[in-house]
Amino acid sequence: TPLMIGIDGEWGLAMRLDSTINYPRQMTLGAIEDNQHIYNLGAEIARQSKLMGIHVNFAPVADVNSNADNPVIGNRSFGENKIKVAAKSVAFMRGMQDHGLLAVAKHFPGHGDTDTDSHIALPVIQKDKAALQQTELFPFSRLFRSGVAGTMVGHIHIPALDDEQGIAASLSHTVVTDLLQHEMRFNGLIFTDALNMKGASQVYGPGEIEVQAFLAGNDVLLFPENVPTAVNAVIEAIQEGTIPPSALEDRVKKVLIAKYDAGLHSYLPADGKRLYEELHTPSAHILKQQLFEASLTLVSNRNKGIPVRNLETQQFASLTIGKSGVNLSNETLSLYAPFQHFYAKKDAKKTEIDNLKENLANYSTVVVNLYDVNSFSGKNYGLDAAHIELLNWLESNSKLYIIVYGSPYSIRALQHFDNIICAYEDDPIAAKVAPQLLFGALPAKGKLPISAGNLLAEGYGLPAKSIKRLGYSLPETVGIDSEKLKKIDEIAKNAISEQAMPGCQVLVARKGKVIYQKAYGHHTYEKDKPVTNRTVYDIASVTKVAATMQAIMFLNDQEKINIDSKISDYLPDLEASNKKDLTIRQVLMHEAGLSPWLPFYKKTMDGSELRSDLFTLSPDESHDWQFMPGVFGLTSLSDSVWNWTLQTNLLPESKKHQGYDYSYSDIGFYMLHRLSENMLNQSMNEFLEQNFYAPLGTTTLTYNPTNKISEDLIAPTEQDNYFRKGLLKGIVHDQNAALFGGVAGHAGLFSNANDIAKLLQMNLQDGHYGDQQYLQPGTLDKFSHKQNHYNRRGLGWDKPDNDRPEEGPASKYASKKAFGHLGFTGTAVWIDPEYDLVFVFLSNRVYPDATNNKLNKLNIRTKIHDAIYEAMFSFEEKQEKEE
Repeated sequence: TPLMIGIDGEWGLAMRLDSTINYPRQMTLGAIEDNQHIYNLGAEIARQSKLMGIHVNFAPVADVNSNADNPVIGNRSFGENKIKVAAKSVAFMRGMQDHGLLAVAKHFPGHGDTDTDSHIALPVIQKDKAALQQTELFPFSRLFRSGVAGTMVGHIHIPALDDEQGIAASLSHTVVTDLLQHEMRFNGLIFTDALNMKGASQVYGPGEIEVQAFLAGNDVLLFPENVPTAVNAVIEAIQEGTIPPSALEDRVKKVLIAKYDAGLHSYLPADGKRLYEELHTPSAHILKQQLFEASLTLVSNRNKGIPVRNLETQQFASLTIGKSGVNLSNETLSLYAPFQHFYAKKDAKKTEIDNLKENLANYSTVVVNLYDVNSFSGKNYGLDAAHIELLNWLESNSKLYIIVYGSPYSIRALQHFDNIICAYEDDPIAAKVAPQLLFGALPAKGKLPISAGNLLAEGYGLPAKSIKRLGYSLPETVGIDSEKLKKIDEIAKNAISEQAMPGCQVLVARKGKVIYQKAYGHHTYEKDKPVTNRTVYDIASVTKVAATMQAIMFLNDQEKINIDSKISDYLPDLEASNKKDLTIRQVLMHEAGLSPWLPFYKKTMDGSELRSDLFTLSPDESHDWQFMPGVFGLTSLSDSVWNWTLQTNLLPESKKHQGYDYSYSDIGFYMLHRLSENMLNQSMNEFLEQNFYAPLGTTTLTYNPTNKISEDLIAPTEQDNYFRKGLLKGIVHDQNAALFGGVAGHAGLFSNANDIAKLLQMNLQDGHYGDQQYLQPGTLDKFSHKQNHYNRRGLGWDKPDNDRPEEGPASKYASKKAFGHLGFTGTAVWIDPEYDLVFVFLSNRVYPDATNNKLNKLNIRTKIHDAIYEAMFSFEEKQEKEE
């Protein structure tokens, strides 16, 4: 008969086995309101256990943790509320047993109200039987009625049940037989807790203890210290008549029935092929994230500061206490706002605390990541007095937010603080989701499973809604096949090997969640610095939609412009030019007869050198803006460029229809830039920073990035050997945009993929993001839909070529509602409202020079865009097959 294999898998296989998924502890699960999540966890643990050839899980822990100082149960319990502990225990058990794994409830008759670790000594519970029935026995009673396969009897002494001095419940006939089997009518498999634990073994030695456990009524004796001695002792007890042979037969039959229930009558060895992949399925990881998301508990929100709003008015810092080095919480915080990160050692000296105060005094908002806290009041929950004093100082000098990555009992020492989120555990997923709650990408749903102070009773938890900021999740959560997304890796790596680009960033967001954010390659072909998700690129013509179009749509919302009016109505300079009758609509649609691009920069050169009357090597009254490091431009040079723009010729009118044919032009966006600044009475970069970029929480979406971003983060764009005679790094690539001081309507913006995704998501959400309406509802639809049958474009936005999808700028699968833009430097952004999809691709394909056109010839951007849709369709096909 095959062996029955058991495991302590309270939080999954990872409780005992490496290379497996570490699910949340039961106390974290205790914060979850919807017990379907708990059932799902039981089902997934069953699936993984069966893959490993495991038949029995010594879970759930059904102990009611009514003693906060419990040293051995604590976060292994669902909490202190017996009804919730019972309900969650039953859900967990049913999830396992419905999927073929035998569950074992523990530690009967209840280990929650102890202050001694039964691994070390024998805990004593001084309660009468009525009190035990009222609390400790309640969850077990529910589990027994619900059909739990087994129960484990704990090494605890309860005089009210058996007053024999020093006798553990696991060795007590009164407890195991009279109470458990007769009075509570449990007929499942009965396990002892491990017999090598001091709570049991301090009275009896090897052999003797196993006989006593057998006589008490247990069916399975776990972890004898000496197996041969134990077997011989039981045989001897049978031979002597101490143990009736019928008792042995009864136990064997119960074990065999359990083995049958576990499927061992049709035993097959576990298949080790692709075991790691089968254990680490997307759904298994999604479940873990869902559990942590559902458990997040907003404990304190006195000034309704969570979710955090008004990002543009705050200076952000984080302080991590109890964990050194870069952590995922800080990385996630930085996805939402410009953070500076600080660290406090667990044993920080006064001088270190004083230095922290000095540094943190400059920040209006401080988020504290609190690690290494525990449930023990005698040790002040792991909080040093110096840290509490620092937190009090921060509360009085800034807006303070505390995220607790540890025991909720520690909140008893923190309950006077205004803003607290409990994330329960030091786990990478907890560190990823808690900042999302703080910034409103996730709602708060959790409730405290225990009392955390006079003001914070069990079951307390404040609601907080999502305010539609981008979240960060896994592909399958939004209906995308992660396995199919791996095709992006292949395409990007091939493009780098073909030297179509040195490196790139790819970001995919769907349904408000970033589900793919990867960096490939290096800043240059010399492989001096790897691209990361923080790397900043020149986004070239994407500036048209990320800058100018945002201003134009804003002006349209404010009724400051009418897109069917002549552009000369807003730019009187045009009245005397050949452009006086052009409408804003014509310019936006590239149907204004304007030249695609003119090399105005050549007018600023004398042969191969910059003109000395326009540029100097040091600033003066007439040359007051930096053209590039060590070179300063004439103050009025942008006016000269504008005059050259006025003098440009128009293309011939269309022979097919009234007006001009479609001809993509940068020149029109010079005009829209100037129009915007005239109507806004403000420079474009200042307007966008104040009204869009800073409120959205972007840190890298900016003109002239070296003014605010470390040069180390910026990928070089081109080795310019013909105009600026140097490496362009943080300097706009487009020559004409450079003549505008780097701030132009057609080019000049820099960004990383994450920041531009925020702007695109706002556009996808009909102008709404982070509880703020940036553009009026309906505006994006007005500007992004196709305007006529002979031009694929919208107003300012590019569109897929649905007539020739294989040749268009977007994926052949993109819907008719999709809109976006491509950039000369090797960038692309696409929004598809029909599929709730955002795609960002950034690269510096023009490095080291712009003659490299392999990115376009190999169609890299479109292939990656295709792969995203294919992954989405693949997921849908799988769902249909399953249904």
